[in-house]
Amino acid sequence: MSCKRSADIVAAMQRVLISKCVILVVLFAPNLPASECERISPERCLVWGPGLSADAVLPVRYFFIQAVSSEGRNLTLSPGKETFKVKISPLNKEEYIRVHTPPPLDRGDGSFLMRYRLYGSAVTGLKVEILHQDVAVAQSPYIIQGPVYHEYCDCPESDASAWQRVLQCPANEPQILADFTSFPTIDLQHLRREVPLRFSNRGGLIHYAIVDNKVYRRTLGKYTDFKMFSDEMLLSLTRKVRVPDVEFFINVGDWPLETRTEGALPILSWCGSTDTRDIVLPTYEVTHSTLETMRGVTNDLLSVQGNTGPPWANKTERAFFRGRDSREERLQLVSLSQKSPELLDAGITGWFFFRDREKQVGKAPLVGFFDFFKYKYQVNVDGTVAAYRFPYLMLGNSLVLKQDSQYYEHFYRHLKAGSHYVSVRRNLTDLLEKIQWARDNDAEAAAIARAGQSEARELLQPGRLYCYYHSVLRTYAAHQAGRPTPHADMEPVPQPDDHTAACLCRRASPEKRSSKNEEL
Repeated sequence: MSCKRSADIVAAMQRVLISKCVILVVLFAPNLPASECERISPERCLVWGPGLSADAVLPVRYFFIQAVSSEGRNLTLSPGKETFKVKISPLNKEEYIRVHTPPPLDRGDGSFLMRYRLYGSAVTGLKVEILHQDVAVAQSPYIIQGPVYHEYCDCPESDASAWQRVLQCPANEPQILADFTSFPTIDLQHLRREVPLRFSNRGGLIHYAIVDNKVYRRTLGKYTDFKMFSDEMLLSLTRKVRVPDVEFFINVGDWPLETRTEGALPILSWCGSTDTRDIVLPTYEVTHSTLETMRGVTNDLLSVQGNTGPPWANKTERAFFRGRDSREERLQLVSLSQKSPELLDAGITGWFFFRDREKQVGKAPLVGFFDFFKYKYQVNVDGTVAAYRFPYLMLGNSLVLKQDSQYYEHFYRHLKAGSHYVSVRRNLTDLLEKIQWARDNDAEAAAIARAGQSEARELLQPGRLYCYYHSVLRTYAAHQAGRPTPHADMEPVPQPDDHTAACLCRRASPEKRSSKNEEL
């Protein structure tokens, strides 16, 4: 009798707990970790990404973890920031290699992004252990057979096609295809003569030659300090894969240069416009932050994914902007904000271009970038050219309201207004109307924000950036006529050779591979 009574009491308590859990989900779902009411199944969780492949050499390696319930459903809310623990260590305990492994980034949608940076090459390989409450996740431990090379190991893959397969590079990039339609043939002799004549006094140009996978350059113009950004990317790329011999000019200024339609010259630039013919590369800001992730920068394309603020339902229902005075429309934002503070919070944090208006407009205090995402709507207005914050805003979980612009970055062609962001007239006359629309159509606004974030996550992975640079150089080489040459007035740009770059490269050289193929 007492056993039956105890069983009845237990059953009643279970019903109360279940109903309590349901009530909590209904009332507090935006804040409630999913795992409190939906148990995670470690063995059903999904793990994938280039960071599990030895051959995917990147400054910071990364992979993804998807939390899956015991019923086999992918979680779509955060199960909690400490859901997974990851340990990465050399297979050979006698190899003393520092591996920087911060906790996985909780992306707020049931998925996690795990980053790690090697400070040495693991000759034998690595062991990756992923745990949920001390239970192995999916196929953990993952064994990455060595050698696993670190960022500064000069050990390029001679088979570019194999390298592209490892990084899953797209077959074509629409922006690259469009850019090279103006240049069916690139006459190197003509290029060497005409570019200095037309552009050497237009800010900063760097004349590069990559020959036998070694980088050479000379500078043209007054403002060439930003060559450090193009140098570091070209060196990083050539440490990872052999690049065809190629000779080209990079514009290290803000504005694209080539305005001619007839007789246009192929200049590589970090920004494009509808009025120019420059060949677009990823911006120096995106490039540098990718190279310096988890080291020299705090805001990068990976870290932002784990710092997107509260869930959509808990964000402040206003649009937000902070930035310097690099375009007059930004000052208009402040005026609109003063007239309609219930819709828009905008401020100028630094004055340079319109200093005479600082007293009238005022100066706003700086706001940490991750705090932008406390707001549902982000306003993206051009600076001197395309606003370099745009890729970071797209990776957040806010709706981006983007000013119409003639300027663009390398990935814009993949994005569609109304599907991935909301467009705003260049003069901002419809901005408040668009903000009000988003407030009145919350579900649709949230869906656009999610779609934009999802597309940006795919387009802005570090691996895709390397793919893009390589594809530009490969396409350029296919179009060039003449022999790329390290000229007498060029200087070599050396690879790092200090202790941080020390490694033993075990890849077969192109000559050895060719000899082996002949023997077969």
